[in-house]
Amino acid sequence: MSIHRHLLLLAFVTCTSAADPGHVLIVVGPSNHPPGSHEVAAGGRVMKHLVEHMANLPGIKADLLNEWPQDKALRDTASTVVFIGDTFPPNRLPNATQNLADLDVMMTRGCGIVCVHYATGLLGQDVTAEGDHPLLRWMGGYFANRSCKHHESFAKIFDAATITPAAPQHPINRGWKEFTLKDEPYTNNYFGPDQKLAANVTALATSMLPPGAPKQETVAWCVERPDSGRGFGIVMPHFYKNWRNDDLRRFIMNGIVWTAKLEVPAEGVQTAAPDLASFNPASIEPLPPKPKPSK
Repeated sequence: MSIHRHLLLLAFVTCTSAADPGHVLIVVGPSNHPPGSHEVAAGGRVMKHLVEHMANLPGIKADLLNEWPQDKALRDTASTVVFIGDTFPPNRLPNATQNLADLDVMMTRGCGIVCVHYATGLLGQDVTAEGDHPLLRWMGGYFANRSCKHHESFAKIFDAATITPAAPQHPINRGWKEFTLKDEPYTNNYFGPDQKLAANVTALATSMLPPGAPKQETVAWCVERPDSGRGFGIVMPHFYKNWRNDDLRRFIMNGIVWTAKLEVPAEGVQTAAPDLASFNPASIEPLPPKPKPSK
C-alpha cells in the first residue's frame, strides 16, 4: 500500500472512530417562557450535572453550550447531542443552514440526538409544505407548532397527566414506573404523513389525554436509524421543578445514555434529586408572565 493510501485510510478510520461514548454534548437554545417554566439554561445545567453524577454509570462527561458548537472537535467526539430550548435549537440559533449541515455530518456518522420538551418542536418556516425536516428521520417525530401548514400538535398544561411505559422491554424504560404530574405533555405529535410511527420508531410512553375526551397519545419515542445513530424525543418537563420527579428524571437520563450507545443499567440510571436552586433558575416555582408595557 502506498504511503498516500495508508494516510487516507488512517484518516478515515480516525474520523469514523472519533466519537467518545463518554462524551455528551448539551446545547441550549433561546427561550422566552416565564420563570419556572422551561428554564432552559438552568435545565441544561441540571442535565450536565446529572450526566456527570450518575451513581451507577460514572465517568461520563458533558459539555454544555448556549450557542452552536463551533469547535469541530466537540461535534466530532460527541456520542450524543442533547437539545433544550424553545423549538429545535439548530433552527433558532444563528446560521441555521450551517447548523443543520453540521448536525447532518454528526448524524451521518451515527451520533445520537435527544430533544427535551419544546426542543422537539418545529415552526412552519422550518419545514416543507409537506412537513419534511431531517429531524423527522433523526429523531423519529416532532412537535408541529401551530404555524405549520401540514399538521398541528397541541400544547396544554394538565393538572394530572399520567405517563405510562409503552415498551417495557426497551432499555430506555428500565427502572421507572408509571407516574402522574402536573405538566404540559404535548399531544398529536407528528410522525409522518399517515401519522403512523415508522418501523424503526418505538413509542416509549403514552398518556390518555385530554381528560375530557381521552385517547392514547405518544409522549416519548425513540428511533434506531440506518446510519446506526439513535434518537430520543420526550415532550416533558415544562415545569422546571419536575426535574425532582425520580421517574421522569430516570426516563430522560436513560434516553441520553441509550442514544450515546452506552448500556442502560438494569435498574435504570440512578441520580440523586438535584438541588434545583443551585443551578440558578429565574424561579423554581412557575410565575406568571410579566405584563407587557402599555403603549
